[in-house]
Amino acid sequence: MPDEKHLTVTITVDAPPRTVYEAVLDVRGWWSAALVGESRAVGDVFEFEVPGVHWSRHRVTEIVPGERVAWRTLDARMTFLDDEAEWAGTDIEFAISERAGRTELRFTHHGVTPGSECFDACSDGWGFYIGTSLRELVTSGTGRPNGLPAEAALAEEAGR
Repeated sequence: MPDEKHLTVTITVDAPPRTVYEAVLDVRGWWSAALVGESRAVGDVFEFEVPGVHWSRHRVTEIVPGERVAWRTLDARMTFLDDEAEWAGTDIEFAISERAGRTELRFTHHGVTPGSECFDACSDGWGFYIGTSLRELVTSGTGRPNGLPAEAALAEEAGR
């Protein structure tokens, strides 16, 4: 079970676990339409970027169809932090489970804790990308990935 002190966002949706799993794998559909690389198989490496604000490279480390997806952050550069590489070496987990006929997705960014410099901004960012964009991708077929007006608002909120 994930440690509660790590950044966690949980959503529950009226969709089967397989639908949620497929949406998680569609990183371009909910996090960044401009994703570089692939994110659908163990060993895939991909990069996320908001130019001048955030760049990070991730490797898919685990996939259990319909149940779990995990990434390792290989490198990161976040210009709004004193420690721009704070995410490097952190792990990101998507745990999917059925709960009373609905599906729960528990997102945990292991290594980002209340003591982390980015905790508040990252909580807001992941809250949007998981709680709004990924949820909408699951429920309507269309997410709100990087590049849409909400992204500009998040970047401005982060001080850039």
